[in-house]
Amino acid sequence: MAATPRADVPLAAPLQSLRRRGLLLSGSALLISRMESAMASTPDMDGWPRPTQAKPSVTYLHLLAKTPFFTALDKSQLQWAIDHSREWSVARGSEISSSTLGPDNFWVLLDGGWQIEHGGAPIRAGHADPAKWYGGAGLHALGRGSKLVAAASSYVMHIRQADLEEMLRRGFAFDRHLQDGLAFYTHHLQA
Repeated sequence: MAATPRADVPLAAPLQSLRRRGLLLSGSALLISRMESAMASTPDMDGWPRPTQAKPSVTYLHLLAKTPFFTALDKSQLQWAIDHSREWSVARGSEISSSTLGPDNFWVLLDGGWQIEHGGAPIRAGHADPAKWYGGAGLHALGRGSKLVAAASSYVMHIRQADLEEMLRRGFAFDRHLQDGLAFYTHHLQA
């Protein structure tokens, strides 16, 4: 059974139109069906996980430089971070990530607000709070289940764990943010 094409994939609608009109060549049907299946199961055309109700967004260096997680970086470091990350615009109530996705997903709140849901009351955070980041190997190592949800219309940045580790190796000044966040999560995400 063929997967339903995603509406946000540019080829999905034209393929459906060709199928309805009977214009697909018989040998093309299997190829088209496989293309649709691949598009339906791919989180994003670039391979980045897409939060629910999210739209890709452009990261501007001058704005990133004013975001608390990144203020200590120079221009070349900021550009490297932009080149090795993906920014998303997320709607209020959108699930951004969860601990079930594993340690490769590190998120930074650029603007807006989010909340970490774990057991009791949700923990709200803004871009200047210790919980301005979520996920990655550090949070995953705590072994405590949680979910990250946009508390307001927000902009978030996804960084793969390997890229975060490379940034740290290159001397990006994230240590204080990571330590403060880990202390916050250790205290608030009680098992």
